[in-house]
Formats: sequence, structure tokens, C-alpha cells
Amino acid sequence: MTLGSPKFLFVPVSSAEGVGEYMRSLIIADEVKRRWPNATIQFILSRQAPYALTCPYPAALLDDTPTKNIKAVNDFISFFLPDFVIFDASGRRSQLTHANKLGAKVIFLSQHKRKRRRGMKILRARVTDSHWVVQPEFVIGPISWLDRFKLRLIDKPEPTITGPIFVNPNLDSQVTLLSKYGLSVGGFILLNAGSGGHTNSRGYIVEEFAQAAANIYQATQIPCVIVYGPNYPNAMFSAEGVTAIKELEHGELIDLLDAAKIAVLSGGDTLLQAIALKKPTLSVAVSKDQNYRLKVCEESGLTVGSNSDARQMSDRLIELMKAENLARLEAALALCECVNGLGIGMNILDDLYRNKFGVQQ
Repeated sequence: MTLGSPKFLFVPVSSAEGVGEYMRSLIIADEVKRRWPNATIQFILSRQAPYALTCPYPAALLDDTPTKNIKAVNDFISFFLPDFVIFDASGRRSQLTHANKLGAKVIFLSQHKRKRRRGMKILRARVTDSHWVVQPEFVIGPISWLDRFKLRLIDKPEPTITGPIFVNPNLDSQVTLLSKYGLSVGGFILLNAGSGGHTNSRGYIVEEFAQAAANIYQATQIPCVIVYGPNYPNAMFSAEGVTAIKELEHGELIDLLDAAKIAVLSGGDTLLQAIALKKPTLSVAVSKDQNYRLKVCEESGLTVGSNSDARQMSDRLIELMKAENLARLEAALALCECVNGLGIGMNILDDLYRNKFGVQQ
């Protein structure tokens, strides 16, 4: 390696269902490339993930999620010899240890208490240079006194709470995007069920979102935009007043979210991004791991929850849009300290870069 051309390896959880970890890794990778234009960036992904073949960076493809392919990941680390490895909610201890032994700076991202607890286990923490928690503190809560004591014993810092990581809205690209779809700021409702691959006993949950969009337009005459997501395999639903979009790049989705009057979202990363943007939302848990996060956000007055039934979604959204209800939600959002954690994470990478190469950026 030559100075100024670091090698970054991204190892997010990847599967046929969720997309959040991969999208977050892409966001960080894009920012890494902006800060270090000569950086070499590499991903390791499951070939089962629908986005595996469209990743804008070189990707080594595995038969399953990287956490279950211990030897394959370690072999690739030995081959690639990265300077930094970012494990997003993924990685066995042996994989982190292998990267550390080969001289890489190891970054681990956790998004809920169980993953955070795993990341703080002594043998993992010893080989982890930085542990980011990509949830706001009001959702995940503080670490225990025992975990704090154990980390102090091995001279490791506590996990850094970054909160949600996303690309900030861009006014120029937002104007172009709104023009493309014939929309205006504050003049439409956005619906997105995450990756689009989540199902329940009735089928794909995003199809309930689509029916809710049609119901909402019929009741309010406010245009609706639904983004199906890359993991939805079927034809998109067509209805009056509803613009259907198969998928958007992350920055485009953020631009639409920022411009929407209100949003109907799953309980994943996009919900936290909406809270950071102070955008009123109705939210639906589309997977089991979203239930706790959604419950805490609702109890904090930062979203209104619903089940995944199309009629309930549309009815609850129409109720939420009443002036007094919307004002109450907007007031709570204005007081929330949740912000975009991308800058926090990149400052940590800057520090690790200086520590590794002994140079100032």
C-alpha cells in the first residue's frame, strides 16, 4: 500500500430479506471515497442478496451471509490485506481476530442491545478498534455498569453512539427528483416498507403499503409515492393518485423523505432517519427486530404506530394528519436530539487513519 491509498473492506449482514446494513455500508463507503479518493474499497456479500450483483464497488460473493462463512471471509481478508474492516452487524469473533492479527483496524457496528452486548464481550472487544452503535441512546439505552467495568479492565473505550447514519438531503438533486415525478415539497405522502422483501401470513407487507396508499389518496386527494424496494419480486401495484417506484438510491430516498408532507415507513433504519430529519411518520414493524425500536419511538412521542393491515394504516394516517395530532408529533420531534451520525463515524475513521499511518488529514 502507498500512503494515501488505504484499503477498506466492508462486511455487512446480507441476505434475501433485509437491506439496512448493506445500505449503511454503502453510505460509509461513498463518504470514505470522497475523503480518500485513492482508497480501494471492497465488499463481501451473500449472492442470495438481490443487490449483490448491482453493488457499485467490487464484491466477493458468498453462498450465505458472511457471518456463516467464517473460513471464506478469513481467506479473503488474507488475500486482500485491508487496512480497515467494517463489520456491520456481522462477523464471528474469529473473523475480527483474524483481521486484527493481519494489522487491520477493526470497526464493528451494532444496531440493538443483543448485538451491542456481543460486541462488548472481552475477547471481541480486545480485537475491536471502534464499536459504533447506530441507534439513538433513547432507543438502546446506556450500557450496564458491568460492561463499563469490563471494558475499563481491558483498556477499551465504551461503544460510540452515532445514531442513524445517512446522507443528508441535497437541495439540487431534490429539485430534480421532484420535477421527475411531478411532485412538490410538502405536497405528497411517502410510503416505504424497507427492502420490500418482508412477508407475513398474507404475503408481501409492501403490498399492504400499496393498498394503504390507494386508500389514502381516495380519502385525502393527496398524491402518494410508494417505493417498493429492491427485494420485492413482483409487479408493482397501479392505482389512481399513487406513484410507484421500484427502488431509489439512498440519497434519492432521503431527498423524497425530506420533501414529503408525512411518511409511512417500516420500523427500520429509515424511521430513525426520518426522526433525525424531524419528519412526521406512521410506522409499521415489518420484522420482529423492529418491534422494540418502534415501541420506544412511539412511547417517546416521535412516531405513531400501526399494524401492517392496509385499512388500519390508512385510517391511522388520516387521523394523524389532523392538525392537533400533527402539531403534537412535530413538537416532540423538534425536541429530539437524534441527528445524522455519519459525521461522527467519519471522525472516528479519521482518527484511526492518523493512528495507523501517523499522518495528519
